[in-house]
Amino acid sequence: MRSLFGVALAATLGAGMAWAQPQSSGPTLTAVKQRDILVCGTSTGAAGFSTPDSRGEYRGLDSDLCRATAAAVLGDPAKIRWVPLTSTARLPALQSGQVDVLIRTTTWTQVRDTANGLNFTAVSFYDGQGFLLRKSLGLARATDLQGASICVTAGSTNELNLADWARINKVDYRPVVFEQNDEARRSYLAGRCDAYSTDASQLAGLRSSFPSPEEHVILPDIISKEPHAPVVRHGDDQWFDIVRWTFFALLTAEELGITQANVEAQRASPNPEVRRLLGLTGDHGPLMGLDRAWAYNAIKAVGNYGEIFERNLGMGSAVKLPRGLNDLWSRGGLMYAPPVR
Repeated sequence: MRSLFGVALAATLGAGMAWAQPQSSGPTLTAVKQRDILVCGTSTGAAGFSTPDSRGEYRGLDSDLCRATAAAVLGDPAKIRWVPLTSTARLPALQSGQVDVLIRTTTWTQVRDTANGLNFTAVSFYDGQGFLLRKSLGLARATDLQGASICVTAGSTNELNLADWARINKVDYRPVVFEQNDEARRSYLAGRCDAYSTDASQLAGLRSSFPSPEEHVILPDIISKEPHAPVVRHGDDQWFDIVRWTFFALLTAEELGITQANVEAQRASPNPEVRRLLGLTGDHGPLMGLDRAWAYNAIKAVGNYGEIFERNLGMGSAVKLPRGLNDLWSRGGLMYAPPVR
């Protein structure tokens, strides 16, 4: 029995050791390294998530996740080609290989995950659909929008959710559908529709950009679940792991108190979790075909998840969203990263 146990143990250890070898580059990683550029699908403009600044540089939570991925893979957060995509164009662009990764306020749904040949990596933001309207209308609840015209973006879960909600609640409304979020925003401001319905976080971002934000109100009603996640194509597990674990590294950094400012000093930490994350021990980067400093490079480029949230969506931003569900699990939120070990 001892002999058989020893043989079985040796076989198990041998299999584990074979599995834990550094990986060669898969198709997407090979393509990214060869061109030395990450092609990131982004939005045509979503305040707090991905909006071009005066120099044409995209700013927001999604934009920073693209930069973190570029830093993890190529060692440089600036090695990105941005591809702005409408709601209807975003999934086909990823499917066809026009972009390497889609990080663009895209909701994880069953059909998108299974029927479209895509993989959603990890929830990067928990959201829900709401309603924005003028205070002067004097409405308190979404069901008061009986007979209203409502702006919505084509090809989005918001368009479908709005129809389902109205049917369930017997609300007659007139949809005013636009190809791009910016078109919907301009039309709402111009008075072409009574209300605008999209993810509540985006509504907060839009309102903050209005000439007189105090004249507009976001109703308390949330009519859907909208978990946003970076998306990759089916069939390349290595690239899926890279995008997913880069995000998890940013969450883990926040849990461990590692920031953009102190990440260099943290390399002297005796904490084994810190040392694994920053590539000082273990082969966690090479297991994905990356450098050992993959997570260090990502954190150095954009900071931890909490820092990214705060400057783009939190109280230090124009949007001023509370963390809420997007806080760490240890503070009552839903953000939870598996261990790097």
